[in-house]
Amino acid sequence: MASAVRAGRPSKLFRNLNAKIASIPMILTALVIFLGGTIWTVVYSFTNSKLLPRANFVGFDQYERLWDAPRWVMSIQNLAIYGLLSLIFSIVIGFVLAALMDQKIRFENAFRTIFLYPFALSFIVTGLVWQWILNPDFGVQSIVRSLGWESFTFNPLYDPDIVIYGILIAGLWQGTGLVMCLLLAGLRGIDEDIWKAARVDGIPMWKTYLFIVIPMMRPVFITTLVIITSGIVRLYDLVVAQTSGGPGIASEVPAKYVYDYMFQAQNLGQGFAASTMMLLTVAIIIIPWAYLEFGGKKRG
Repeated sequence: MASAVRAGRPSKLFRNLNAKIASIPMILTALVIFLGGTIWTVVYSFTNSKLLPRANFVGFDQYERLWDAPRWVMSIQNLAIYGLLSLIFSIVIGFVLAALMDQKIRFENAFRTIFLYPFALSFIVTGLVWQWILNPDFGVQSIVRSLGWESFTFNPLYDPDIVIYGILIAGLWQGTGLVMCLLLAGLRGIDEDIWKAARVDGIPMWKTYLFIVIPMMRPVFITTLVIITSGIVRLYDLVVAQTSGGPGIASEVPAKYVYDYMFQAQNLGQGFAASTMMLLTVAIIIIPWAYLEFGGKKRG
């Protein structure tokens, strides 16, 4: 009897067969383009390819040259500063704005549109706009000085020590609205009974957010962090539009280093080595997180 029942059931291999067949082109694309391109890049990072790829292997010479380059070291430092501060401020500001929006304020739709509008702009447009705003000749510094504060100085894009913070301002202006909308959607998914119970128990609102609401929004925060992190790693357009990597190399970032060496300096080997290091950095962050996130659940 049991064998007859098992025979009548389709095996797991043939369940949802149409969906599996339809997914074959996507799987092949991922394997050939993404996985194949990644392996090809890593392999040729060990060569001395210049204008065209060539299989003349030189071991770790490209990586030694990469980490001896002050420009690369500066780009890593800038990305670390920008990434850490961008994660902290975008999450904090976005959550505060989302919490305020969640109070059912008047003209909520208008405010939500205003905050989200910068995300609709390209990074090039954002960079140019903030280049004008931060320009000392006709931007914030000029306006404040015209009001009587002659000694006021605010020119971050022209100061090598703080130029990365000027780029950070533009990045936060563009991306915080999206973070706000994502977290607002998470807040709207919280059961109203939880808020009522917290009010009945006399729990302060800040404790309700900190110890009840935020832990319940863990999946939303993880999604938001992944989106923010992907934007941080591929930071390029904003830097090119605002500073072109200057003053000097003070605002260099890894993506610009890769682009310049691959398409301007015509040194594919060095560009491949830099892009491989970017891939390795992402893997070091993603693999432990994925293991803790999904491996722990599977063991449980």
